[in-house]
Amino acid sequence: MDSKAQKTVSDLLRETRIEVHPATFVLLGLSDQNWTRLLENPELSPRAESPFLVFRDGREVTLLLEENDWQRIRHLVRDAKIERGFRLVTLDIELPWNVVGYLARVTEILAASGIPVGALSSFSRDHLLVKQDDLARALRVLSEQVKELC
Repeated sequence: MDSKAQKTVSDLLRETRIEVHPATFVLLGLSDQNWTRLLENPELSPRAESPFLVFRDGREVTLLLEENDWQRIRHLVRDAKIERGFRLVTLDIELPWNVVGYLARVTEILAASGIPVGALSSFSRDHLLVKQDDLARALRVLSEQVKELC
């Protein structure tokens, strides 16, 4: 059994480093038509060196990308649902899939301070979307629980 799975959520939080990506991000809700239009123009793809997310759930395509990439495609997706001004916060601890309650605890801490977040998970790390206006407060609240802010 993985030793991280045996640790408490509080222990895991104390081992977590918080990283904030330097760019500002945009979250888009795209229709199938807009998504197809983007796919037909590969030069409009997000830059390979930038974090991005594509998620399709049957109702819409969600695209998260850096503000610079958004500026390049915005003329093609004028009717997209748009939320701007996000910062990407990485909870930098590699977690196995049998850990229970880690992300719930992080969002509980932020919710208790009235800080809204969007949660994203990659294979081994969790990430949060935090509005720029809430970032300093979110980091202050989390700094009391984690190993390090980077």
